[in-house]
Amino acid sequence: MKMPKNNVYTVSRLNGEVRQLLEGELGKIWLEAEISNFASPASGHWYLTLKDSHAQIRSAMFKGKNRTVTFRPSNGQQVLVKGAISVYEPRGDYQLIIESMLPAGDGLLAQQYEALKMKLAAEGLFAQETKRPLPKGITRIGVITSPTGAAIKDVLHVLERRDPSIEVIIYPAMVQGDGAEHALCHAIDIANQRQEVDVLLLTRGGGSLEDLWCFNSEMLAHCIYNSALPVVSAVGHEVDHTISDYVADQRAPTPSAGAELLSADAENKAQHLASKQLRLRQAWQHYLLRQSQRSAQLDHRLARQDPKRRLQQLEQTFDEMQLRLCNALQSQLQQLTLRQQNLRLRLNNQSPAHQLNHANTQLTSLSSRLDQALGIKMKDLQRQLHTAAHQLEAVSPLATLTRGYSITQDSQGKVVQSSSDLAAGDVITTKLLQGEVSSKVL
Repeated sequence: MKMPKNNVYTVSRLNGEVRQLLEGELGKIWLEAEISNFASPASGHWYLTLKDSHAQIRSAMFKGKNRTVTFRPSNGQQVLVKGAISVYEPRGDYQLIIESMLPAGDGLLAQQYEALKMKLAAEGLFAQETKRPLPKGITRIGVITSPTGAAIKDVLHVLERRDPSIEVIIYPAMVQGDGAEHALCHAIDIANQRQEVDVLLLTRGGGSLEDLWCFNSEMLAHCIYNSALPVVSAVGHEVDHTISDYVADQRAPTPSAGAELLSADAENKAQHLASKQLRLRQAWQHYLLRQSQRSAQLDHRLARQDPKRRLQQLEQTFDEMQLRLCNALQSQLQQLTLRQQNLRLRLNNQSPAHQLNHANTQLTSLSSRLDQALGIKMKDLQRQLHTAAHQLEAVSPLATLTRGYSITQDSQGKVVQSSSDLAAGDVITTKLLQGEVSSKVL
């Protein structure tokens, strides 16, 4: 035989999946059966067997749930239970986990209660967003209950102890038996017509499911839901839950708890009053501070928008603009003056008179230089002349004559250097230092 490789279960896995299947498929169920093997260990949990004439099932009801049971179960007792099928995995036993338990005689009422509860929940009568907050500073409470029952005594005692200043108006109504639901609805209608209280307290003491059945009325549920006044439901004991508890704006577990919910003790009220006085003082100081700041802001805005202040600002602006204009004109005038000076300078530089003066200056300079050059040239020529004269004088015949010599010339003026150059009868001229002598050659 070939061993499968996949989908091999362990016992723990099998029991766990069976438990999940049972819990997921069946959900919550109602079961009517007889109790046997009832056990209540020190843990507070209940273990029992539920059976009929042909079969049985192990069951358990844990202490968080069995506290709501109003009777002590016993072997042989017929009960109506609500619970979910599960599996006790260590032994592989399937069992019923009980959530609520009633005597079998109350079974029909319990089923009607659950059916009405589901119906009203579907219609939105239990929705939290429709519930109104209780008013603060309650001064008058309307109590809807039996004027001779224990509930009104508990309510009045708590209010007297905690806050005697609260007024109580009783709207008497039957709280048990035939016609009770009509009486309760009528009392709610009367209170809404008169509008003389701040809140309504719908209350009565504990009892069996049948005793409290008028508070599970669909008519009463709609009457509470449509009430203009907030309604607090305080019916029975802490373990009792009625339809009125779910519809009311708030639930109290007992009549005394309802009275405590709607009142504050004297010390708390004094503390609350002192707290309000402190908050009022702080709010007033804060208001004065804000008004002072607001006044300062308005004064500042008024000062800014004052015509005199505005005129002063305009005058200051005008002065600033005038100064800016004067500065601009002065700057422009300086620029124009500088430009005029530059143009005049350029004109003077390019004027004929300036050119003529320049030419005259150049002419004067050239004349001076020419005079200097001529002077130098004259001195140089004079020096050359003097030198030449000196040299000439050195070779001049006159110089020879000065030394006592004479110069003889023929008739043509030629100097006679030798007697052979003359012939008899030639006329010669002899020049002396002073004068000359003419002679005839013999």
